[in-house]
Amino acid sequence: LPTFKFVVRKVTGRCELQRICYNNKPGARRTLKIESSLKFSKSELLQSAVNVHPDLVEKTIDSIMALKKINPDTNPQLGISLQASLLQIVGYRNLVVEVEKLRREPYDCENLEHEEMLLKLWKTLRPESPLSGRISKQWCEIGFQGNDPKTDFRGMGLLGLYNLLYFAEHDKATALQVLHDSLQPKHSNISKIEWEKKKFDKAIGYSFAIVGINITDLAYSLLVSGALKTHLYNVAPEMPSLVHFQQTFCYLMQEFHRFWIEEDPCDIMEFNRVRNRFHKKVLKQLKNPDMALCPHFAASDLHLVNL
Repeated sequence: LPTFKFVVRKVTGRCELQRICYNNKPGARRTLKIESSLKFSKSELLQSAVNVHPDLVEKTIDSIMALKKINPDTNPQLGISLQASLLQIVGYRNLVVEVEKLRREPYDCENLEHEEMLLKLWKTLRPESPLSGRISKQWCEIGFQGNDPKTDFRGMGLLGLYNLLYFAEHDKATALQVLHDSLQPKHSNISKIEWEKKKFDKAIGYSFAIVGINITDLAYSLLVSGALKTHLYNVAPEMPSLVHFQQTFCYLMQEFHRFWIEEDPCDIMEFNRVRNRFHKKVLKQLKNPDMALCPHFAASDLHLVNL
């Protein structure tokens, strides 16, 4: 392979990084190949580039171009392209660290900020129904399992609450629709009065908040496995951020809701089967390097690259 690279460089007059930039459009196609080229390079400078601090990206690109004997004056676009891709690479790595930190932080009912976020979630989803108390059966109305939601956050920590609140505040119409749908009788021959005597978990589908925490887990696994690179490299022009991750969660919540209805499961006992099928569907989509799991927000709001 090194011999092949040497021959190609002699013939084309371009190093591998130049060829990648010139032959691939911006986004995941280009950045994934640059990331692979840097990681598997024999040069320590190139190998370590994927781990630099964001503030050192520009300096690192200058060093790489000097090492490769590329004149920045005659190749100005190359430096810009490499810098954009490297910012995406280090940004993704930093996002994994940030998300992991939130996941590991447990919900603390003694923490005023945590409590305020939880109460804001209730007020956003149930504005007409004041809570009777912090510990209340009312929490089941938005899909928590018991009287105190803190126990439901154990698996995903604060990350689950962050995502649910983001969904409720920034995609409110969809969140309210999904919540409303989840509380409807599965079969229309049951009268509303009969239905209200039954438990919420016998609804069309599921407990809204619990599913939100579960889909947070799914989004988290896509992120840490690297599967989400395709999407984030296509939608984040430079560094992917927590907001990009939360917007992806909103998309996954809406798409899972549609998928659940299409699958038409008998009851909540089929949740894991449906979730696994949905997970496989998303993974398959992300194998396409041009794929962007574009949420249904306006592109102008998201600064999305519309592929």
